[in-house]
Amino acid sequence: MGFDKIDLNILRELQQDSSLTNQELADRVGLSASPCLRRVKALEESGVIDRSVTLLDQKKLGLKLTAFLQISMDRHTPDRFSVFEEQVDCFPEVRNCNLVTGQNCDYLLEVVVEDMEKYHDFLLGKLTRIPGVTGVQSSFLLRSVKESTSLPLEHLM
Repeated sequence: MGFDKIDLNILRELQQDSSLTNQELADRVGLSASPCLRRVKALEESGVIDRSVTLLDQKKLGLKLTAFLQISMDRHTPDRFSVFEEQVDCFPEVRNCNLVTGQNCDYLLEVVVEDMEKYHDFLLGKLTRIPGVTGVQSSFLLRSVKESTSLPLEHLM
């Protein structure tokens, strides 16, 4: 799909604030409301706009501990990975789960919980009970230097 300058501006604006009204978005990108809405609909129908979400402040919700986990599996088989992924997908504490290569682990997880006690409960009560998990190495977030949900778009210009 080809993108022009207006499409890219629409995507930039929506990545920053998806709650903009169509009129607000149209004003920001220099269009009238109807053409702006048509472009947004086309971007949605093409799958470029996947979904719109509301971002919550985890600290205000009492979720003060973020852990990054390196998970090692006993076997590298599709069925073993499938079982792990299905179970992890059911854990609300897991924000991200990625199968990786080039590490001394198989998966990288980002986990958000209230405190160290809840992390301990998650680790021993859920994660290490998944068949095939042989190792978990945890790192804890001290301070977030940059947080972004936006994707770079410069390469499309």
